[in-house]
Amino acid sequence: MAMDFQVVVLAGGASKNLAPLVSEDIPKALLPVANRPVLSYVLELLESSNLKDLIVVVEGSDAALRVGGWISGAYVDRLHVEVAAVPEDIGTAGALRAVAHHLTASDILVVSGDLVTDVPLGVVAATHRRHGAVVTALLCDTPISGISETGSKDKAKKLGRYNIVGLDPTRQFLLLIASGAEVEKDTRVQKSILGAVGQMEIRADLMDAHMYALKRRVLQEVLDQKDSFHSIRQDVFPYLVRSQLRSEVAKFEEGWNNTITSKTNLIWLSQHREIAPSAFHNGHELDANGSLSAQSTHKCCAYIAGKNKYCARLNSIQAFIDINRDVVGEASHLSGYSFSAQNNVVHPSAELGSKTTVGPQCMLAEGSKLGDKCSVKRSVIGRHCRIGSNVKIVNTVVMNHVTIEDGCLVQGSIICSNVHLQERCVLKDCQVGAGYVVTSGGEHKSESLAKR
Repeated sequence: MAMDFQVVVLAGGASKNLAPLVSEDIPKALLPVANRPVLSYVLELLESSNLKDLIVVVEGSDAALRVGGWISGAYVDRLHVEVAAVPEDIGTAGALRAVAHHLTASDILVVSGDLVTDVPLGVVAATHRRHGAVVTALLCDTPISGISETGSKDKAKKLGRYNIVGLDPTRQFLLLIASGAEVEKDTRVQKSILGAVGQMEIRADLMDAHMYALKRRVLQEVLDQKDSFHSIRQDVFPYLVRSQLRSEVAKFEEGWNNTITSKTNLIWLSQHREIAPSAFHNGHELDANGSLSAQSTHKCCAYIAGKNKYCARLNSIQAFIDINRDVVGEASHLSGYSFSAQNNVVHPSAELGSKTTVGPQCMLAEGSKLGDKCSVKRSVIGRHCRIGSNVKIVNTVVMNHVTIEDGCLVQGSIICSNVHLQERCVLKDCQVGAGYVVTSGGEHKSESLAKR
């Protein structure tokens, strides 16, 4: 069913909000999640959905070369991938414009390369086809972010930026989307939309996963006509949702408007006045199944992932820590590794000194060596790291070829490749950029340390 979808993976580039994690050597797409590039999660998902014809769009030619080199090694004979380099800061809409001449299928699946999920992409494609929609978006529960000292999520918070989403009573049609800054102010609802469905469910607990099935013809039209559109999520997608019932039925509903305030998780807006269906001379009434009738200008649909599904985007420093923690913890089925009876993954070539413990929900990659009396809890340690004695590592991601000398304490931090922590360093909630040296006895809290 999904075979004739063309897939565009937007893999980003040097992503400023992920500094100092991303660098010339590691573009965003190759950032490690459980010691494999984040882009691999989307590629495996596409492969398992039998979507194997892909364009991967990368910002910047150097980054594109690195990503392309990695893909051709890892996915040879498995996927047919074309890597396209586009200018930096072009935006997701600009990236699609740049590759538009390669798009020939009637439907396009656009997916962010930083998405880590187990929602099968085929279901989004199937929903899109079934409804003949111009756009179908994957929505999922807003991820829980951060973690309390005990390692539980009870005191954790939901991410601050959320969407307001309006759905029809069947929860298949998307009637309203407002995200980020717009949510701070009151959100207006078009009368014609409420007139069309009679009732609308407003949700503020759903995240736009940045995966869209789109009709190519309509997408092309919008990109051509609206050359100021920079972002799919903030410009193209809301525009399609806003314009789906263009021919207003306002004259039948004069003088009523609904304003939603953004302090709510679930409310219903209802049409309080009975209007005979014949009043909708332009055919926006619900059909017998309770869904929008086919005569509306176009349909925008949503596929809402079940609560048991994992769905997160690696689009911030906090998300990097969260996703790494989850993929060796509660979402370990996504990692592709088999976990031991101790609920961890320690590569057979890794060496542990005496009285050194690697706790559950940890990962230790090949060739890494720990000295005596070390403790590793809820952390991911990369390849060929050298860790001395009496070192404590908690809730931390350590990338490859890192040296940590005796007596260091590292907590809630990200240590990039080729970093050297000299003896007795204390790091709490820090990010240390590639190749940086932290001098012995240094104490740092909530700092970003990187080479100038």
